[in-house]
Amino acid sequence: MKDRAESQEPGFMTGFSLLLPITLSTMAIVLLAPILPQLLADFSDVPGYEYWVPMILTIPALCVAIFSPLGGMLGDWFGRRRLLLGSFLVYALVGVAPLFLTSLPAILVSRVGVGMAEALIMVLSTTMIGDYYRGAARDKWLAGQTAFASISALLFFNLGGQLGVFGWRAPFWVYASALLMFALVQRHTWEPRRAEARDRAGNVGWAGFPWGRMLTIMAITIYGSVFFYTVQIQASSGLHMLGMSDPARIGFLTSIASIGVPLGTLLYSRIGRWPVRGLLMIEFAVLAVGFGVMGMARTSEMFLAGCFLNQIGAGLLLPTLLVWAMSLLSFEVRGRGAGLWQSSFAFGQFLSPVLVTLLSKQAGGLLPAFGLLSLGALIGAIIALLVPFRRGGQSLAGAVAHG
Repeated sequence: MKDRAESQEPGFMTGFSLLLPITLSTMAIVLLAPILPQLLADFSDVPGYEYWVPMILTIPALCVAIFSPLGGMLGDWFGRRRLLLGSFLVYALVGVAPLFLTSLPAILVSRVGVGMAEALIMVLSTTMIGDYYRGAARDKWLAGQTAFASISALLFFNLGGQLGVFGWRAPFWVYASALLMFALVQRHTWEPRRAEARDRAGNVGWAGFPWGRMLTIMAITIYGSVFFYTVQIQASSGLHMLGMSDPARIGFLTSIASIGVPLGTLLYSRIGRWPVRGLLMIEFAVLAVGFGVMGMARTSEMFLAGCFLNQIGAGLLLPTLLVWAMSLLSFEVRGRGAGLWQSSFAFGQFLSPVLVTLLSKQAGGLLPAFGLLSLGALIGAIIALLVPFRRGGQSLAGAVAHG
């Protein structure tokens, strides 16, 4: 291992192996979204099921929000790779558990395990990208994470719907794919060179951590993440309310609408050098228009058009926030910084269905709730217009590199 670490430079397969794990965060929620109506129907006799059943999709995000900072600290202290490999095995084991469980509480417990493993996987894979690559190459692979997440969302929406035809349990088999990721990471990655590890290992102090700027990014990330995941979680329910009941068709049409996410990510590669204030203003404005169209929709076609536009804004938002955050972090605090950012993003993911449920009750339905979300996103755009967010001493425009 010593010779390998000292002689080998990260190549394409190294980056690819560390991009694949980002799909697990998408899998945790998007894969199961098309079967949400089936889950609601199957557990309708459980008190409070309308709150508890959506937690099957989102409780992993709460665990990611809670445990990501700890995962970052463990990565900075013990090293990234061994923890990452172990997390893949745990993820696969607890991920497929609902295939054999019959009670809602037991399924929710298994989803807690998924979230804990996911927290380590997300933080450590992102941190290792920062460890292996520098400058333009690092920003390219970080932005590649968002593109991978977007593309995997298209796959999982459709796959979840297709497998949902065989019952709500079938999609959980896909969680075994973490074993493939284990094999790739084991083959194509390594711990930092011994000289670097000896100098840097054990550094768990917070001296020099950019708290002021990171707290700003974390707050925006939580706010934006609520909007980012709304369509992915609620689109199937919205289509169901508009008269569509076939889970395969729901999954397919939602995946088509979600093409907006990779398109947004592609657009980011063109405009990512702009000042972060302008990027955030555009992104929240696009989200607002998309939510507005969804809220006014009376046909599935109009609803899907709103979803598509909304997802373009979502595809722009994620790389903006991730590249902005990672640009602040040195090796010594990279794991903890990545953990805090991932925690913020996951906390917004967890809050999303809870807030939508509350808004739906207040507004008189899911579609009117989208109108309120449109207003919230518009407020975000106005704040971005008025507040000159900057990265350190320079705007984001001059620092984002394209590989």
